[in-house]
Amino acid sequence: MDFKSITVKTYIEGLRAGACSAVEAVETYLANISARDEVLHAYLETYGEEACAAAARVDEEARERNNPKPLLGVPVALKDNMLVAGHRTTAGSKILASYTASYDATVVKKLRDAGAVIMGKTNLDEFAMGSSTENSAFGPTKNPHDISRVPGGSSGGSAVAVAADMALVALGSDTGGSIRQPAAFCGVVGLKPTYGAVSRHGLIAMASSLDQIGPFGKTVEDIEAVFNVIHGGDPLDATSLPAGQVGMSDQLRVTDDKLKNEKVLCIGIPREYFGEGLAPEVTKAMDTVITRFEELGFKTKEISLPHTKYALSVYYLVMPAEVSANLARFDGVRYARIPEAQEAKTLRDIYELQRGYGFGAEAQRRILLGTFVLSAGYYDAYYAKAQKVRTLIARDFDNAFKEVDVILGPTTPTPAFKFGEKTQDPVQMYLSDIFTIPANLAGIPAISIPVEKYNSPVGGESGSPAGGLPIAFQLMAPHFREEDLFALGREYDKAYRK
Repeated sequence: MDFKSITVKTYIEGLRAGACSAVEAVETYLANISARDEVLHAYLETYGEEACAAAARVDEEARERNNPKPLLGVPVALKDNMLVAGHRTTAGSKILASYTASYDATVVKKLRDAGAVIMGKTNLDEFAMGSSTENSAFGPTKNPHDISRVPGGSSGGSAVAVAADMALVALGSDTGGSIRQPAAFCGVVGLKPTYGAVSRHGLIAMASSLDQIGPFGKTVEDIEAVFNVIHGGDPLDATSLPAGQVGMSDQLRVTDDKLKNEKVLCIGIPREYFGEGLAPEVTKAMDTVITRFEELGFKTKEISLPHTKYALSVYYLVMPAEVSANLARFDGVRYARIPEAQEAKTLRDIYELQRGYGFGAEAQRRILLGTFVLSAGYYDAYYAKAQKVRTLIARDFDNAFKEVDVILGPTTPTPAFKFGEKTQDPVQMYLSDIFTIPANLAGIPAISIPVEKYNSPVGGESGSPAGGLPIAFQLMAPHFREEDLFALGREYDKAYRK
């Protein structure tokens, strides 16, 4: 079997038919990691022996003709902010470099129960804070299409693992675009589910009202297969919702029938997503995508999301405030102490040395900003006002979805940028997420899909592939309408990304 061209569906079919084995698949991906990851640095840790042993068990199960496991033998990479019992979980930070998880995150347990094989942990911006994976304490990850360029962030390692054939699918977390933006830069598909659709138990929190775990894959069908396994309620996460409220409902089945038979589903085009700051090649690609959907028989309609212009400002007040609260726990007392704080004499010394040397520059910047906006005298002026505008942004989407079924726009304003290009100007870096942040503020699902199908380039070779760097479009839907995104995405994949 050609492991460069397989999908989740074709792999599982091949496994059950005896055309390949799970051990063969895992060994192929491990060989790819060995050959390519010294340059790309997608992984922080691989579970070679453990993955091979799990694959051997899968091969025994595959001999059972009617094995129902939906991800039987599928090799999966995990962003290193999700706990795997008995393994290191660093969140890309020096402050957790020696922390070993004592339990599996809920998504990890669900993957294992579905038959998936965990390949290892992938690199990320420290505590998921960044848009380029340049902020990892363990070094940057490189874009497989051009190693002089960033893979996006913060889930850059997971996106690269899929794009470079080092895992069939992967999980990341998305707080303001951290799945969709690296998916766009690396030419793969990435989904941010509805807030509450997937349990966050066992995910190291960055901003709890925004974080959401989601999958990467090569096709929309791959994403759907993983989502169908990981979504659903969890008694260990009070923000998660029961499976019956997510995915396929009676209403969605009607929508899917209409999609197949009448093509009446209407796509909204927000004028605010097509203005100043959009690279010419992205504008051209979006025009192509809109034309293609119209050729497929879908209606398009221009809409307005008037408070979009405030989304970036709102996000960089709400998110740092939650970061300030969530990262307070890493104080050198409850988790492993870093070497620089070992000789501390007082509690104050422990705090100062642990946090001063343990957190990187971007984490410190966001903690300081968040603490400031929550402080007496500034809470009402900044944080409370930002929450009110966040409500207006969510209301914009509610109003838009009265007119259209889904919303289409660019995932990012530019293709992947070069290393160091934006690190000296944090605001320019933050602008990379300008089109992805609104979906997180509103809690709605959104998926990033490449405009074209990009084949993985030769490992370690600099230079972008023929046709330039990957460019992606984004589809957004009302809460718990992931199936609408999958239905549209499957149609696009079938017609234009074969």
